[in-house]
Amino acid sequence: MQPGYNNQNSGTTGRRFTTMTIPKIISAEYSLSAHRGDQCPPGDMPEVAFLGRSNVGKSTLINSLLGRKKLVRTSSRPGCTRALNFFLINQHWNFVDLPGFGYAAVSRDLKASWGPLVLEYLARRESLAAVVFLQDSRRLPAGEELFLWEFLRERGRRVIPVMTKADKLKRGERSRQLKLFTDALAPLGVDPGGVIWYSALTREGRDQLWDQLLACLGGA
Repeated sequence: MQPGYNNQNSGTTGRRFTTMTIPKIISAEYSLSAHRGDQCPPGDMPEVAFLGRSNVGKSTLINSLLGRKKLVRTSSRPGCTRALNFFLINQHWNFVDLPGFGYAAVSRDLKASWGPLVLEYLARRESLAAVVFLQDSRRLPAGEELFLWEFLRERGRRVIPVMTKADKLKRGERSRQLKLFTDALAPLGVDPGGVIWYSALTREGRDQLWDQLLACLGGA
């Protein structure tokens, strides 16, 4: 076991996840916000991007993963993240909070700038080790999600599918929702066994997601 890590059993049956290795978060700090591609930091360390619809719970999930309450700003007003926000974790990795998509109240001009900014980053960023693609567990993928899934697959990006707000669904509802979700993404080869259910409230899924992140980031 690497120094500063704790082994935790996932407690999840029927899923292809190994014993979890959760890092001790020594430092987590906001680095910068990029409104253009040339404003991104040097790609000299691996990074993971968090992608999803506005109000899917990206900021809350990142705070939960890191054990911080207010590192990533949360808002009751969807669409507030308007840049690529970089956070330096343990001086080893970057977490990147991407702008949410699909919120009707965001101005037309801002929507027009979202596409080039995010798509260029997802397509060209060499240090991008994986994309955590968040989906509200109560909803199904719409046109924007399907487009982005195909975009990422075509470029060979590693994608970690996460169903957020898992505490909002009863256990009996999950199987049905998971089948509908994976059926919608079946042409893109999304495996039901690789989908992580996550709740920032109960911390369900935190171990499994860290396990996947560390596999992409190369450990400590």
